[in-house]
Amino acid sequence: MNPFDYEFMIHAYLAAAIVAVVAGATGYVLVLRGQSFAGHALGHVGFAGATGAILLGLPPLSGLVAVTVGGGLLMGLLGERMGERDVGIGLVLAASLGLGLLFLGWFSGSATRATALLFGNVLGVDTGTLAALLAVSVTTLAGMAVLARPLLFASLQPELAAARGVPLRLVGVLFLGLVGLAVAGAAQVVGVLLVFSLLVGPAAAAQRMTTRLVPGVVLCVALALGEALGGITLAFYSNWPASFWITALGVVAYGAAVGRDAVRF
Repeated sequence: MNPFDYEFMIHAYLAAAIVAVVAGATGYVLVLRGQSFAGHALGHVGFAGATGAILLGLPPLSGLVAVTVGGGLLMGLLGERMGERDVGIGLVLAASLGLGLLFLGWFSGSATRATALLFGNVLGVDTGTLAALLAVSVTTLAGMAVLARPLLFASLQPELAAARGVPLRLVGVLFLGLVGLAVAGAAQVVGVLLVFSLLVGPAAAAQRMTTRLVPGVVLCVALALGEALGGITLAFYSNWPASFWITALGVVAYGAAVGRDAVRF
């Protein structure tokens, strides 16, 4: 069987490629800033938005985008220092999980649709969703390009950046808003529960392999693409869920990076 003989597989590959590029670019900076917990939390925050949108008769992606971006902005506003940041993230996460459970209790649709929200359904991406993902991804990458210089300065040398007049709180808030967009896209591929694997896994492996910034970002994007496209291909031939394979490949990549360090040192 050739997966490219099927339109749904072509859509799946395109969606995974679009999302992987954005997840790799934003995830690298997210891990660099020590905000992996925020990426994990935003995936759960998105569940409340997606279920709420369904209850209102709207596309789940619209709710995902609105709530994850809003959640990211709120997390950034609640604190910039590590202690404040974790408390803020925890509060937003707890509130969103409560709303998600409430909306799930009201959810009268099929269990299959709820499962797709939790674990992703990249093989069911249609043309409209593909266009929406492309719009979200282009917006995220454009925002990252505009924010890149102050964001990297604030991430690598925060004290010096503050002394030079860089608004650390504003930069942090805007970045988490962009992460919210990236999470909304990634959730379409791996679901809100496993978005952490695509957003953080490749970045953690890439930063194990190189300490240089530009090669690290390129490697991170390449790993995310390999995991996403490889996972979909394995799902096609094995009939196992694509989310499982994408997550499994992420674990293998990170394990290989750790093993490389262990052998070298």
